[in-house]
Amino acid sequence: MNLTSKVALVTGASRGIGRAIAVELAKQGATVFCTSTKKGGCDATLAAITALGNDVAAHALVCDVSQPESVAALAKDVLASAGKLDFLVNNAGITRDGLFLRMSTDDFDDVINTNLRGAFLVCKAFSRAMAKARFGRIINIGSVVGLSGNAGQANYAASKAGLLGLTKSLAQELAGRSVTANVIAPGFIETDMTAGLSDDVKSEMLKMIPLSRFGQSSDIAQTVAFLCGDAASYITGQTLVVDGGMTM
Repeated sequence: MNLTSKVALVTGASRGIGRAIAVELAKQGATVFCTSTKKGGCDATLAAITALGNDVAAHALVCDVSQPESVAALAKDVLASAGKLDFLVNNAGITRDGLFLRMSTDDFDDVINTNLRGAFLVCKAFSRAMAKARFGRIINIGSVVGLSGNAGQANYAASKAGLLGLTKSLAQELAGRSVTANVIAPGFIETDMTAGLSDDVKSEMLKMIPLSRFGQSSDIAQTVAFLCGDAASYITGQTLVVDGGMTM
């Protein structure tokens, strides 16, 4: 796979899955713009890309995807710098877990605003440029809980389920301009966010996975790279579940 001369944007690229995606796309030759919510948040990601040693350009920008003004500034900076955007990966997301009966309105709204509204705002900011160029790959990072639900995550599950409908609608509207839109739904991926779970919880979850192992960030990153490549040019409006068989 060769993504040389292509430009990618990965939101929420400071750690975990987002960092792995940014590094993988850079490894394949793409110029990568990374976002986080604070200055210096993507320093480790940029260092990992620099360590590849293939002279690929990488840039870090600050953006709160839940805020229209911040997203507008992001789009202006990326398009002014690169002149285009080929690959858009909406990975930025947060959790505010809690039982539904105890969940505050703020905790529900915060998750929806970042995970779903944020993806809407970023897609809206860049889709016109993609449509004009008659090329683009939009990849939204969902979750298997958007398919199955999950106790204690009504807000998160709702946001990820909403991504499915958003993505299918985008796929239909942008197909005529050769812009594809797909969702990747990870299962249990070992990241900083899951490291705090107890061994008992991990053990019970492992029993639900036919492949008998947890996923790695690289599993998601390589799926993103596939969807960016020419081999995936006829795939749009789909949800690719990467979960070791957990939800089949």
